[in-house]
Amino acid sequence: MKLSVLGSAATAVLIAFAGPLPEASAKEKTVMVGGAAMYPSKTIVANAVNSKDHTTLVAAVKAAGLVDTLSGPGPFTVFAPTNAAFRKLPKGTVETLVRPENKATLTRILTYHVVPGKLNADQLMDGQTLMTVEGEPLRVRKTGGKVMIVDAKGGAATVTIPDVNQSNGVIHVVNSVLMPAS
Repeated sequence: MKLSVLGSAATAVLIAFAGPLPEASAKEKTVMVGGAAMYPSKTIVANAVNSKDHTTLVAAVKAAGLVDTLSGPGPFTVFAPTNAAFRKLPKGTVETLVRPENKATLTRILTYHVVPGKLNADQLMDGQTLMTVEGEPLRVRKTGGKVMIVDAKGGAATVTIPDVNQSNGVIHVVNSVLMPAS
């Protein structure tokens, strides 16, 4: 009898030290993106691979060799274009960019969507300049309650889903691909 009580106590201690059980993930405050829950305890890449709206972005991140970087500690603010955003590019652009010989160009475009640090939508101010990981600036424009990100070529992407928190930063889903000047 004493052994079973000790066993139960030991089990309780082990559970307490092991951390939350897997069901705890279901209780996290999630945001739905592309039909999938985005868990704040997972990395940008771990969440993005589950979004049916970001399959092109995920394929591009893999082709550019950025999976490890965007799975790292960060923090990063990522303006994540949807598949529909990539379809707005001229026909054949995505297919050309993911070829191995175009890895440098693809990497520049993708890192142009990443800003060091974690910036939630309420921290993005009208007229603010954000320096990207790529090295060129983006500009924030706020009008009519919408947040838009303006690229070096004057193109604008509207944030359609803000503040998708990740363990290593935040994603803001955007409806256009941002292009650096070079």
